[in-house]
Amino acid sequence: MKSILLPTDFSDNAWNATRYAMELFKSEECVFHLLNAYTPAIANSRFMAATLDAGHLEDGARACSENGLQEVVKRIQKNYRNPKHSFKTMSSFCLLTEQIKEVVEQENIDLVVTGTKGASGLEEVFMGSNTVRIIKSVKNCPVLAVPQHFEFAAPSEIAFATDFNRFYTESELRPLIELANTFNAAIRIVYVQYEIKALTEIQQFNLNMLRKYLSGVEHYVHTVSELNSVSKTLETFVNELDIHLLAMLHYQHSYMERMTREPVVKRMAFHTQIPLLVIPELGMSAPSKYKREQEMSISK
Repeated sequence: MKSILLPTDFSDNAWNATRYAMELFKSEECVFHLLNAYTPAIANSRFMAATLDAGHLEDGARACSENGLQEVVKRIQKNYRNPKHSFKTMSSFCLLTEQIKEVVEQENIDLVVTGTKGASGLEEVFMGSNTVRIIKSVKNCPVLAVPQHFEFAAPSEIAFATDFNRFYTESELRPLIELANTFNAAIRIVYVQYEIKALTEIQQFNLNMLRKYLSGVEHYVHTVSELNSVSKTLETFVNELDIHLLAMLHYQHSYMERMTREPVVKRMAFHTQIPLLVIPELGMSAPSKYKREQEMSISK
């Protein structure tokens, strides 16, 4: 049984992420943990904190949070009558990212599903929203960011953007492989090439290992030339191939990190409207793993 965490602030984009999760896992037994953290709204209101009794203020905020969560559960059960799904609610007087990290640990969460808002959905991820803070904070669980206006479509085409500079572990790739198996999807490995040159020995080794891990699912390798920025290149790729979900690993010097650091003028070009699956780094670095594999091969 999967454990899925759904942070919510009761907004339209949070509800859309919830809808997406219900559809994505409609055939699987799941426990959905609905979380509302209400600390920021109170902490940021200096006037209220100074003029109202702090205890009453917290009690009122907690009551609103708990009632809101119950309303979300009722709305889900009204729209999605799924006997395979059960729900738990958590109302927390705490910073959102800190509470998410705690719940991920305590409840053995398999995936965090969160909404992104704004005219371009995923663009908000790269412009300092709660989503990017969640992605940067959660180190041991994948995060799926769903654009506000995205209508659910079964992900029959999944893009996995990577540069082959880092070794892949089975645990990191498991969420990707499970989605591909569930929806009989093709995985399109996309490598953004900055200049025309052959892969290094380590890159080729990592590519070969990646293909071994993906041997049980339909997959293809695409090498594309960079168009102004990684953001623009991936946007063009997903549009041309009608990709339904984009996945990336998040580690130092990864595409995901590069995109969060790109100049705003380049990020603004990233208007793709598909969900983004961000998988945190779980394994060792490519050089150390490569060296160990080479040593094992020599010893045989």
